[in-house]
Amino acid sequence: MNLALKIALWSVAGVMLVGVVGCMALQRPDIPYTVLEAKYANSASRFMDLPGGLHVHYRDQGDPNGPPVVMIHGFAASLDAWEPWVKRLGDHYRIITLDLPAHGLTRAPSTYAMSLDNNAEVVDALAQRLKLGRYVVVGNSMGGGVAWTLVLRHPDHIRGLVLVDSIGAPIPSENQGSPVIFKILANPLGRAVLRNIDTRPLAEQGLKAAYVDPKLVTPALVDRYVDQSRAPGHRDIILNSQGGQRTPSPEIFRAIHTPTLVLHGEADALIPVASGRALAASIPGAKLITYPGVGHVPMEQVPDRSAADVRAFLTSLDQPHPAER
Repeated sequence: MNLALKIALWSVAGVMLVGVVGCMALQRPDIPYTVLEAKYANSASRFMDLPGGLHVHYRDQGDPNGPPVVMIHGFAASLDAWEPWVKRLGDHYRIITLDLPAHGLTRAPSTYAMSLDNNAEVVDALAQRLKLGRYVVVGNSMGGGVAWTLVLRHPDHIRGLVLVDSIGAPIPSENQGSPVIFKILANPLGRAVLRNIDTRPLAEQGLKAAYVDPKLVTPALVDRYVDQSRAPGHRDIILNSQGGQRTPSPEIFRAIHTPTLVLHGEADALIPVASGRALAASIPGAKLITYPGVGHVPMEQVPDRSAADVRAFLTSLDQPHPAER
């Protein structure tokens, strides 16, 4: 073996060793639920056991005698995303927020298949156990998909639908604003790597894209997203569930006859406002409100303005229809 070949082989071995050591250094173990609950649960936190081995974290806040509103967070988020609206709407409404399986402080078995249908059934099971009667359902991003799926599956349970920067309509292929982490999730090799590495840099980049205003992406916010992603079982369920989710056709949404409000940030880099407009146009009678300069999470970025719009919509649901007067 000549010297040049030996040097080349040792160089390759050295690069591989550095890569292995680097991956080991980046690996992050699970964080026990007891530790996460001590840090992120609060006095309003409740837990409910549901069929299928689920131990669901939820909060039941606001006016206990008010009209019930159930709010569903987006991908990788948690019920904490709704706290700004809870504070602004809880004077008149009973507001239930929850962590979906594989998110936040909700425990789910490794066999749980994360899908819009399954998540919708979890939400409705919680609502039925709480004896809410007919309720308004609100969803952001992936949670919007869960919300409109819930309306399609159980229309008699829902009296109003609010979609906030929701999935549903096609996202133009030229949209290049998606954070790196979503591009990695779309690749099987990328998903395998994400199981064990420190995702904080990727999470921070994704959050800055979602919130638009970098001042809102505080170290505490990034900590919450990263810590809760390391709850036992969360990573496996989420990563095994990626892929295969098809964009529904507009005809599906024409079957929704529930009063609907669509809110969308015009600066959303994850789901462009054009998708929000298309979604609203597909739902009969839906009202659309867009927010200039606002990103993927209007309830956190412009809580006063967005909560006021939701309040107006909720108030309209309590007004008798002209034909009923």
